[in-house]
Amino acid sequence: MSNPVPNRRNFLRQSSIAGVAVFTPVLAIGQPNRDLAKKEGEQISPAEDLMREHGLLNRILLIYDHHLDLLTAKKPFDGSMLAIAADIVKHFVEEYHEKLEEDYLFPRFRKAKKLVSLADTLQTQHKAGRHLTAKIRELAAVASLKYVSSDSDTLADALREFLHMYRPHEAREDTVLFPAFRSIVSPHEYDALGEEFEKKEDELFGDEGFFKVVDQVAGLEKRLGIYELSQFTPK
Repeated sequence: MSNPVPNRRNFLRQSSIAGVAVFTPVLAIGQPNRDLAKKEGEQISPAEDLMREHGLLNRILLIYDHHLDLLTAKKPFDGSMLAIAADIVKHFVEEYHEKLEEDYLFPRFRKAKKLVSLADTLQTQHKAGRHLTAKIRELAAVASLKYVSSDSDTLADALREFLHMYRPHEAREDTVLFPAFRSIVSPHEYDALGEEFEKKEDELFGDEGFFKVVDQVAGLEKRLGIYELSQFTPK
């Protein structure tokens, strides 16, 4: 590989400008049968929509785990894969998924005066997560195949902090906030929000945008050698 650092800098600069277009380059790598996951005209609830996006984020957290293990063991790696994963976090998780929570869920809980402290904590963690993502994207985009102590230690700390925060963050939303959401809105409003979430997803990422992003994450997993589920089974 020739001159990897400038290429990664260019990648980060271009992805920041292109926004959601960042998802295009890797889509062809993973192509599961989407018909098994989504039927034509299927409607899903707001909670299911948000929770399946948490599933996607959890797969990215496994990619972060993988790179943290390499950093801890002082093993060389190509930072471009981590930079792409962090870009998905920025564009799909932070700018779309978390924006839905901040625009549609948290204000309704505050208005209903329910789980206000939880909503405030979750929003504070969103802000902290964006700071960590910016640091991960910057360091991963210029990471060399050679171990460099100072930058690598900083990158490892950012990954560790992100993982430490987002696993309990997701779990609390999935088991407390999302189940309670149905109780503070009418059935009609709840169903309408499900349609609104799908509409926004299609506007930002195209038809079946969620599944396209899943394809890209699967492609990263394959390139990193962590795609096969069986490898996580205890021996």
